[in-house]
Amino acid sequence: MTRAICVVTGSRADYGLLYWLMKELQNNPQTRLQVVATGMHLSPEFGLTYRAIESDGFQIDAKVEMLLSSDTPVGIAKSMGLGTIGFADAFARLQPDMVVVLGDRFEVFSATQAALVARIPVAHLHGGETTEGAIDESIRHAITKMAHLHFTATEAYRARVMQLGEDPARVFNFGAAGIDNIRRLALLDRPELEASLGCRLAPRNLLVTFHPVTLEHASSAQQFDELLAALDDLTATRLIFTKPNADTDGRVIIRLIDEYVLRNPSKAVAFTSLGQLRFLSAMRHVDGVIGNSSSGIIEAPLLRVGTINIGDRQKGRTRATSVIDCEPNRASIKAALEQLYTPEFRDALPATVSPYGDGPVAPRIAAVLAAHPLDGILKKHFHSSAPKEAHS
Repeated sequence: MTRAICVVTGSRADYGLLYWLMKELQNNPQTRLQVVATGMHLSPEFGLTYRAIESDGFQIDAKVEMLLSSDTPVGIAKSMGLGTIGFADAFARLQPDMVVVLGDRFEVFSATQAALVARIPVAHLHGGETTEGAIDESIRHAITKMAHLHFTATEAYRARVMQLGEDPARVFNFGAAGIDNIRRLALLDRPELEASLGCRLAPRNLLVTFHPVTLEHASSAQQFDELLAALDDLTATRLIFTKPNADTDGRVIIRLIDEYVLRNPSKAVAFTSLGQLRFLSAMRHVDGVIGNSSSGIIEAPLLRVGTINIGDRQKGRTRATSVIDCEPNRASIKAALEQLYTPEFRDALPATVSPYGDGPVAPRIAAVLAAHPLDGILKKHFHSSAPKEAHS
């Protein structure tokens, strides 16, 4: 009897990381893949990226509409509530044996709590990480406590999941999911990338991805203005912006990006969604990644590309030597840009060692999902490494 594995994806970002796992589950005779698309995938504002899922050969078994046209805290909280209702209906109809989620976004939280109440085991990818500048930090750890199987990206993250009381026998470290994209995708060469982007690259090029810092009140626009001010002084440099996710204050950053591109049409281009192939191909050909996205921490070092990481959004994540941390002000960002282009820094990039493994990841996760016993998995015991108290 095949096991129905339901993969939930809410954005271009998590779909890109889940793609190879979905392919493995689709091709495994022991598993029957179910796909639920939600969040930004269903939004015209964010590119209707569910169509990319279908064009990749996957059948979408359910679409959960949950994203309100509001990125205020109230709007996001209401979206989470709508998501929980929608996932409850979807899971009741699909009756999966297991639900697979990745990361820390609010869409994933809604799916996980609906699965918990429906008594469906949850497998969680990329738990145990820390991002102290975003609400994702709390959401991620909450999902860990609601999940039953865990697939972390480093041994340190595996240890943190176990520190939360999870059974060591159910916590697996196979490396970061993004490794498989870099190892298995045939990335575009420079002329192919230029044709795909619709613009020529310059003598210098930067990939810019900046997301709201959701735990710092009214600071997203200010921080992004400081970044734009630092980028303004660059010459002979092509700026490739990727727009942020549907987080609190995300639309403020989108507006600032659009205005900047209008003012600088010969210097800057922006994309709602590049997709994994174009995104990683762009990353491969630029001089550096700048912003506060996890892609600069996880994927860029695998391509031996330098990263300028701004502010606290990724604070706590394990870093390679190719990551330059700076404060969210123009002076600090300018200093980091100068360091990025020093001969010493660039000469060291080819020796970069990623702390996130070297793959393969998806086949190993799929094998566990297909065969791990599910009997009794819903009843979790808190596993503590602390010594037991003596009883008098």
